[in-house]
Amino acid sequence: MDPTLATAESDSPREACGVFGIYAPNLDVAKLTYFGLHALQHRGQESAGIASADGTQMQVYRRMGLVSHVFSEEILDDLQGILAIGHTRYSTKGSSREDNSQPIFVEGQLGPFALAHNGNLVNADQLLGELEEVGVRPKSSTDSEVAAWLIALAPGATWPEKLLHTLPRLVGSYSFLMATNDHFLAARDPLGNRPLCLGSVDGAWVVASESCALNTVGAEFVREIEPGELISVGAEGLRSYRIQPVTKRAVCMFEFMYLARPDSYIEDRLLYQARREMGRQLARERPAPTADLVMGVPECAIAAAQGFAEESGLPLRDGLVRNRYIHRTFIQPTDKLRRQGVQLKYNPMPEVIEGQRVVVVDDSIVRGTNTQPIVKMLRQVGAAEVHVRIAAPPIRHPCFLGVDMPTRGEIIASMFRSREEAEAAVGAVIQADSLGYLSIEGIVDAVGLPYDRFCLACFNGDYPVPVQMEFDKLSLEEVRAPVS
Repeated sequence: MDPTLATAESDSPREACGVFGIYAPNLDVAKLTYFGLHALQHRGQESAGIASADGTQMQVYRRMGLVSHVFSEEILDDLQGILAIGHTRYSTKGSSREDNSQPIFVEGQLGPFALAHNGNLVNADQLLGELEEVGVRPKSSTDSEVAAWLIALAPGATWPEKLLHTLPRLVGSYSFLMATNDHFLAARDPLGNRPLCLGSVDGAWVVASESCALNTVGAEFVREIEPGELISVGAEGLRSYRIQPVTKRAVCMFEFMYLARPDSYIEDRLLYQARREMGRQLARERPAPTADLVMGVPECAIAAAQGFAEESGLPLRDGLVRNRYIHRTFIQPTDKLRRQGVQLKYNPMPEVIEGQRVVVVDDSIVRGTNTQPIVKMLRQVGAAEVHVRIAAPPIRHPCFLGVDMPTRGEIIASMFRSREEAEAAVGAVIQADSLGYLSIEGIVDAVGLPYDRFCLACFNGDYPVPVQMEFDKLSLEEVRAPVS
């Protein structure tokens, strides 16, 4: 979410986190990690950090802000080593403050240990209680530090042994990157809920949340880290371990439709092609009754808008221009500008829109607080009709596995049982001439993988693990001074 719009309620599900790591004794691991995190900046803009190790000691640097604001040449020069892990954060457990930034650093029985986490542990409160019983009080209020301490204190003569003891106890979603003085480790939960992929560059191993980050540093994609897999990389090479048996899969559909970059691959699917097919399927299921042109809400819905235009035979036009750099300023807008919200992010082009019957394609509606102003803006510059098409099913339930969404009562479509009910009621709220959502079956068909491969809980309420329905993002937020 744009910091300048922080007081306005965002209508989009907010990002997860991004992780990047590399073991490369002959390369500049800090700078490669910096550029890898740049490629993952879309996954989190609140804080960034890098932990590096040179075989005998570890350094960690993390601050609030974008990657480009947090790091300088001088800081990166001080983070030299044979390995590094990095993190970009959007808070899904614990508030947005510096001591919740990552990588998390703890001192364990085997030495220093750093951890970067994408996901959410739904049993973090219970696990924290176990730590407090043995006198450990984490400094932060994140489930990530709870996991780090559990791993560090677990029985085992090696870090893989400690991880294999601990990871089966974690319920929920995780893609972990971890660092010791001389090893780099990665683990993905048995559901495969969050993406994690393996690459190589100049004989070195790289792991990242998305394949686009591999491309950025010149690494070749090797494969995805398997659900329920732990890998360890050191001087002896790469070793793979099975954490626990995989009984079901639950890849997050939001990664396909919104979170990940369109040039990334997940489950061997290029996301740009998947999103374009979502638009095609949407045009087949919910064509506009009358229309002259199609436009996508930049930048996340452009591929879906292309697919909709191709399938419907309508021209695709750029009707909105996004101000890509509004989030780069630390100057807060005035109250008047803040209330305008969407106008800070988008400028309409009257020459394209005036007198036209417009189909506006977007990726989702959560509260409606973004879509309604867009409809109003298009009418103000002369659109004859505005038909909104959403390249996803109605969001009706919150996420508990690493995407920050509002509570169910704040989700505009939560009270409607059918797609048709949501289209009629939400369409009236956003003041569109018509509203159409893609079906659950349609979005699955567009990706081209089996239905039971996905987590679709935000659409149908069928969570892959037991969850606490009134999830509190700040449940670990008490000030917890470490016990000496």
